Amino acid sequence: MRTPNNETRGLVTNAVEPADDPIRRCILSGERAPRGGLLRLALAPDGQILPDLRAKAPGRGAWIGVARAELDAALAKGKLKGALARAFKTGEFTIPADLSERIAQGLEQLFRDRLGLEARAGALVIGGERIERAAREGKLQLLLHASDAGADGRRRLDQAWRVGSDREGSDLKGLVLTFPRPILSMALGRENVVSLGITDPGAARRLRDALDRWLHFIGPPPVSPACETPSQGASAVAQAAHD
Repeated sequence: MRTPNNETRGLVTNAVEPADDPIRRCILSGERAPRGGLLRLALAPDGQILPDLRAKAPGRGAWIGVARAELDAALAKGKLKGALARAFKTGEFTIPADLSERIAQGLEQLFRDRLGLEARAGALVIGGERIERAAREGKLQLLLHASDAGADGRRRLDQAWRVGSDREGSDLKGLVLTFPRPILSMALGRENVVSLGITDPGAARRLRDALDRWLHFIGPPPVSPACETPSQGASAVAQAAHD
């Protein structure tokens, strides 16, 4: 598993992001969506094409909304280079061979960073008993499990969430993340975090947005059906349980 200090290597992340969310066009699919649901590629001063995942880099940018497999295929076939040449009106650039991996690493790190921010704000519930109590009281907005969380523990918390949400008999369950408890614990600045619950609606929404962007790109694991409308351009993952 990657460590946090190499997740954002090579990312372009300076400048100020506008407050609005204008529509942008994917240079590969031609589809249009709010830019929050797309990924920006920037032409760096050294001629490299780099991910600008916060959409804050100065200068010209090009937007993509495809998943990793489609991006890799476009890179291999030269379609990405042609689309970028048209977008930047120049062919004087270099596309790193590991562009997709940089994007995946960067999106994962943005999600981890969001976890840390919400933890410092006191928006998360940690500890099996505390999570189960919040779930049964109907306070849980989102439930996440480390990839190595025990099946019995996951089932107990998932069931508590269904009971508290009046969704018994449904397939509502927490999202199993792609990284294990040491990485989850590191992101939160805690020790041995196996599962975590989110009771604050704003924190849950921000975490879902970060999850959606990451999992849309890499391809989401199975997850319970969503009852909220997912973000534009993002997969319907880890949505809140409340109608």
